This record gives sequence, structure tokens and C-alpha cells, in this order.
Amino acid sequence: MGKKTAGGSVGNPEPGDRAEASGKGAGVEFLNFHHLRYFWAVAKEGTLKKAAEKLSVSQPSICAQVKLLESALGQELFRVSGRSLVLTEFGQMVLVYAEEIFALGGEVLRSARVSMPQRRLRLSAGIVDSFPKLMSYEILSPVFRNPSKVQVTCHEGKVGDLLGMLTAHRLDVVLADEPASPSVSGRVFNHRLGGCGVSFCAMPELVQKMGPGFPKNLDGAPALLPTQNCTLRRDLEKWFRQKGLDPDRIGEFEDAALSKIAGTEGLGFLVVPTLVEKEAVERYGFEVLGRTDEVRSDFYAITAERRVAHPMVALITGRIFETE
Repeated sequence: MGKKTAGGSVGNPEPGDRAEASGKGAGVEFLNFHHLRYFWAVAKEGTLKKAAEKLSVSQPSICAQVKLLESALGQELFRVSGRSLVLTEFGQMVLVYAEEIFALGGEVLRSARVSMPQRRLRLSAGIVDSFPKLMSYEILSPVFRNPSKVQVTCHEGKVGDLLGMLTAHRLDVVLADEPASPSVSGRVFNHRLGGCGVSFCAMPELVQKMGPGFPKNLDGAPALLPTQNCTLRRDLEKWFRQKGLDPDRIGEFEDAALSKIAGTEGLGFLVVPTLVEKEAVERYGFEVLGRTDEVRSDFYAITAERRVAHPMVALITGRIFETE
């Protein structure tokens, strides 16, 4: 904020305000949420006057608090536009964080008012983008059906990003199609949930066009495959070479659900874990070209603790999915 602002002028902070301005002291930095609340009020109301009335404080006080926040962050949050204050680009970003922070604060207060038996349990699950979505639901289905009140939040992304969130305790579990590498920073633990062979599926029209004789009918046929950065794709390519097959690789997908959508358009055959073959056929209308156990699809739950304390994560890791 400049020297003069809409709805009030900037004054020098009082000594007491200055002491708590930036949250800096003894080598420690933290965000002053009291100042953030004043900023949030000004951003929502548009002027110092309206924000001061809403918070029942004086304009000089609220202005000083916002100035202290700007000083702590090292960037201006507002600029004057006519008779109002508008957010700078940096201020818009801070407002997004403030909205999330105060929304979470509201949830804390609501949870405190609810007795423990009525309190909703939360599960934050990360799902690697190459992980089969039908298998994800199969693994999580006992959580959704659990008689306890559970709110499940699913995050999809790259394995490295998800494991970073896991070690920061922003996720309770990560579902992946391969174990976490020993080189992953932080302590994580792999829980193998099982594995199975794979099934090759396509829409009926394409199945008819490809003809009988699996796996030879895959040679030259249009293929919708996982991307090359995943274990399943590498195993498939090895199997293709062993069988002397050279499919027409017309599409590569990190998102297994997107490959199924492309498959329903008859664009090519795709590969699914045999454990969810039935659901793929019933839900999407695919027909099965053939199966092989020479290519395996494995499933892992990765946690930040060896002895799982979260009851829903324990429910997940306690199940085994396996076909011979």
C-alpha cells in the first residue's frame, strides 16, 4: 500500500504492532495470521473503512496491520484504484492462500464442536497418474462403504510429487504401480497389495476387424498404451519383442482413464489388469482379445509409517489382490 490509501491513510505502526509484525525473532519466521485476517477483510470489502467497520476496529489500526504484513512479505498487496483498493498480482495470490487458511480454520472450529463419535474421519489418498483407475476404486471401495463417516480426498499426480506430499504428511497413503525407490527423500514404506496378469481389450467392431488368433492379432493393430516412463509399458514392450509383435502405437497415456475413453471410440486396443477386466467390459463395453500372465500389473500402497495408524489406511493395506 502506498502512503495514501482509499478509505484512510497509512500511519506508522504502534510499538506493540511492530513487535509482532513479521513474526521474526530468534531466527524463526512465521506468518502473523492476525495481520492476514485484516488483509483478507480489506480484500473482501474493497476499502479500509468498510473493513474497519466489519472488524470493529479503527481505520488507522487496520491500515497499520496491513502495512506490517506487506513489510513482512516484502511486496505490496494493494494499489489504489479510484476510491477503492484493488489487489496487486501478488495480493491475489495471497488472497487464495488466505481463503484456504480461514476455510480450514472454520473446519477446525466445527470439528471442535462435534463429539468424537460423530466426527468425520478423513483420508487423503494420492494416486499415481499411471495407476489404473478401476483398480484405484477397487482398492478404495471398502473405505467408501465403511460404516464409519469417512471423507475421502483423492489427489492424482506424478509419483515424485505425491511422495513429497506423503513425507510432508499432506497425504495418508499413495497408490502406485511400482514401489517407491530407495532414493526417495524421507522415510516411506511400501505395502504390496498384490498383482495380476493383464488383459487386452477393444471395442467389438475393432475386435472383429483384428480377427482371431491372440496374440498374433495384435501385430500391426492400433494400440493405446501407457507412457514409456512406467513399468507396465516397459514390460509390454519386452513381451511384444519376445512374441515378435509390432503393434501400431497410435496413443500413449499417463491417465489410464483417458485411454479407456479413447478405446471406447474404437481407436485401438488397450491393456487393463485382469483383476478389473470384468468391470472394464461391463462399464465400457469392451471385448477381451486375450490375456497373459507373462506381463504383470502390481499394486502398492506407500505410507510414511511402517506401522499404519490410520484405520482406513490399515483397511487398505490389509487387503490382498492377487491372481495366478
